[in-house]
Amino acid sequence: MTASAAKPVILVTGARKGIGRSLAERFTGRGFEVVGCSRGESDLVTAGYTHIRADVTEEMEVVALISEIGRRFGRLDAAVNNAGVASMNHALLTPGSTADRIIRTNFLGTFLVCREAAKLMMKARRGRIVNISTVAVPLALEGEAVYAASKSAVETLTRILARELGSLGITVNAIGPAPVETDLVASVPKEKIDALVSRLALKRLGTAEDVGRAVEFLVSPETDYLTGQTLYLGGP
Repeated sequence: MTASAAKPVILVTGARKGIGRSLAERFTGRGFEVVGCSRGESDLVTAGYTHIRADVTEEMEVVALISEIGRRFGRLDAAVNNAGVASMNHALLTPGSTADRIIRTNFLGTFLVCREAAKLMMKARRGRIVNISTVAVPLALEGEAVYAASKSAVETLTRILARELGSLGITVNAIGPAPVETDLVASVPKEKIDALVSRLALKRLGTAEDVGRAVEFLVSPETDYLTGQTLYLGGP
């Protein structure tokens, strides 16, 4: 274990760009050792940041990722399952290949990271897992049947894992952001985004900072009695 392992270690999946990159920058700035992963390389170079190429839909790559974190740092204090894909389309026009990609990335990838991260966390009998969902679940948005269903599965997984891992000192919660201006929503027509925002209590798009503050709250030591919850942002 390296000398820097005294610092808390957090894993952020999908860290190459968007919300994931913002989270990586946020937590390095707060003194964490941040391990980011994505299918591609990252150009983020900053003290306290390590990037590992890994596809969260591939079981052995996730196993290798968590093993590498254990080897380098000897601990894992928090994991944020941010990696995700979306496709806005009517259910009757959605190809099976698209549905498969969404389910594998959003649900299977989250499950695999949760499972392997918990194995490392349980050695210290403490840990925080934060899964990223979406306000598309409670809003039941048309055109997002598969995406919302994949995230609904993530929320169910969150509640059950909270019960299964609670005795190990590991909390599991989820955050459901409103749309944030990232590549995920860049291809969605403006009128659809406007219609979604109009259904929120706070009528604006979310920001990466909004998500970052919520994640920081859920991984803090003070939230050791909060688990199995989904925190929606924007007031769906």
